[in-house]
Amino acid sequence: MSPDKPLSGCRVLVSRARKQAGALSSTLKALGCQVIEIPFIEIRKPSSFAALDTVLHNLANYDWLILTSVNGVEALFERMARFHLDNSAFSHLKIAAIGPATKSAIEKRGLTVTVTPKEYVAESVVASLQRRVKGKRVLLVRAKVARDVIPRELQKAGAIVDVIEAYETVVPEASKRRLKAALNGKRKPHAITFTSSSTVKNFVALLGLRGARAALKKSAPNRGVHSASIGPVTSATLREFGLPVDIEAKEFDIPGLVAAIVAAKGRIVSAKKWTDLYS
Repeated sequence: MSPDKPLSGCRVLVSRARKQAGALSSTLKALGCQVIEIPFIEIRKPSSFAALDTVLHNLANYDWLILTSVNGVEALFERMARFHLDNSAFSHLKIAAIGPATKSAIEKRGLTVTVTPKEYVAESVVASLQRRVKGKRVLLVRAKVARDVIPRELQKAGAIVDVIEAYETVVPEASKRRLKAALNGKRKPHAITFTSSSTVKNFVALLGLRGARAALKKSAPNRGVHSASIGPVTSATLREFGLPVDIEAKEFDIPGLVAAIVAAKGRIVSAKKWTDLYS
């Protein structure tokens, strides 16, 4: 590992679902970081695809389609393939994507995204759409459990909103032992990434609230494990549990999170030898 890379000597625990960890992990590694991958989220198929299958056969009834994650895009197109539906079914729809990763996943499948908000949170999606959806029918494809900001606020704006669950997120029990081992070892991570409210909630579920608070408690500013949040919504969830927000991305995406970790390295990694950090 080259000592002159921006994150040389830094250890970061990446908590994204295993399937999604690649981009964050590879970027951190390229910057010299030692990455520990322990997923706090497991993506599963919903108990039934009946609702999603029904709307796929009735897309003509909608004016807008909103997708809030790459997982939602993948689930949608997997069901389309099952029924041999092609992109012509979406030709009349305007499509909104919550952020660049979701937009990219949609465009890779040959569709055009009409709206991507400047900030990649539900509130920004609402701000981008609320003047455009009065009297329109909106299809929102998302996880089983998610914040209700988008449907609630767009309904207030006069839209008719159908919320369809395309997948669900669960706590990966297999991660509990690995997470405790990582936090109790001599070479703890300097930071843990939190890329959604679900990662925060599942971190607490894996360790218990007392354990989660103890894990992020610091005896000195440059000692201990630091939380690295992707943005204000995730940060708010950390604070709701009484957990610190040590690092927060200014741009609410993976490059923004990496940039925030790089900027924070000087205050999260001791000037001592890395191996002596937790002695």
